Amino acid sequence: MAVALDADAIVAYLDRSDALHASAAERIGEAAAADSLVASTVTFAEVLTGARLGHHDEALVRGFFRDLVTTLIAVDERVAEAAAGLRSTANLRMPDALVLATATVGEDVVALITGDERIGRAAGGSLEVRLLRPPSTPPVHRPEQPGEHDR
Repeated sequence: MAVALDADAIVAYLDRSDALHASAAERIGEAAAADSLVASTVTFAEVLTGARLGHHDEALVRGFFRDLVTTLIAVDERVAEAAAGLRSTANLRMPDALVLATATVGEDVVALITGDERIGRAAGGSLEVRLLRPPSTPPVHRPEQPGEHDR
């Protein structure tokens, strides 16, 4: 079985300061241990563009794809057809529609890891979406005032 990765999941995994880093590290780590990781060539292009714009270290990006991603799935006619349907009905941007379509029609792909709720909603029940979440904000601890519980 394979788990597809969206660009925001990879970026969060690579960037320790990203709000979704802990969630991405956990989800991608679990998926890599149990399944093979795949990505769309669109995802590769998006993350590589970020590196070339100076947002990420290009060697780190290439290392991630070389070491963890077993297959890059190209956009073919089936993916393009599915993406057109998603773009026209789910109001996704074309890159997101292409990534979701790649995961949906990809052989043996059982899930997609993403931080984008719109992609999760657009997938419907056609694919398991493993949505990244920022860590929950811990409750504010207020020191107890003397006699507070005696009232």
